[in-house]
Amino acid sequence: MNTSTALSVRDPWSLVPSLGNLDAYISAVNRLPMLTPQEEGSLARRLRDHGDIEAAGRLVLSHLRLVVSISRQYLGYGLPQGDLIQEGNVGLMKAVKRFDPEQGVRLVSYAMHWIKAEIHEYILRNWRMVKVATTKAQRKLFFNLRSMKQALKQGQGDAADADSYRSTLTPSEVARMAGELNVKPEEVVEMETRLSGGDVALDPPADDGDEAYTPIAYLADDRGEPTRALEARHRDWLAGDGIGQALEVLDARSRRIVEERWLKVNDDGSGGMTLHELAAEYGVSAERIRQIEVAAMKKMRKALETVEAL
Repeated sequence: MNTSTALSVRDPWSLVPSLGNLDAYISAVNRLPMLTPQEEGSLARRLRDHGDIEAAGRLVLSHLRLVVSISRQYLGYGLPQGDLIQEGNVGLMKAVKRFDPEQGVRLVSYAMHWIKAEIHEYILRNWRMVKVATTKAQRKLFFNLRSMKQALKQGQGDAADADSYRSTLTPSEVARMAGELNVKPEEVVEMETRLSGGDVALDPPADDGDEAYTPIAYLADDRGEPTRALEARHRDWLAGDGIGQALEVLDARSRRIVEERWLKVNDDGSGGMTLHELAAEYGVSAERIRQIEVAAMKKMRKALETVEAL
């Protein structure tokens, strides 16, 4: 079964079973053929230029196995792999929507960031709930801790503390609860700490204004975001090899004018020669030097566009 046959159906998702049967789903996506670089580029351009939904579906389908592979890295958090895959698929679709085939990287490299970002967000949303009670003994502790704590406080005649769930348990109270519920004392302390702590919103409420500061502000790190990384790499290329190649298309005079006006930096931080200084050297007017400079810059831009299009 070749790629064109396997992925040319109008509804490509019909090739993949529901996530309700995880084994069948993983088996199916692992059988889907990968796209060649040429096929990937063609489909990405169809999506970008014409909004071709079938092309988007084929791009997504051919990378579902990547989501399955990445999801396995997060099984230790106690979340169902099916849910992790589902969230990762959302990230994959976002990557396909934003993918630019002209950037010179394959979709598999670009999509990894978006897949992991969605899975991370899902884990952050569910981590507190999952960690509260993961075993039968911990669930028993979860459901009995509040009432036992209040009973202990009331038995000590401390009515005020009975209404204050946030007060800390003493070592003797921790030991007593652990013995009655057949759990470790440290599990009692951990559960008490988790239940007495409030949830913290990752994003600020909509009406908090610009001064709101929540964990998302320091959890987010866009330095690894693929688009920014590609832009940075492109800027580095322009500042180095790109400028060098563009200068090669100029004649000697035009090249020296551009270098003096735009690229030269002296030890004292000053730039190169002025228009009038160059005019005096070449025996022409300052306006003529400016015209040569403008023409040279246009020629360089055209040369760079030609190189980038290759």
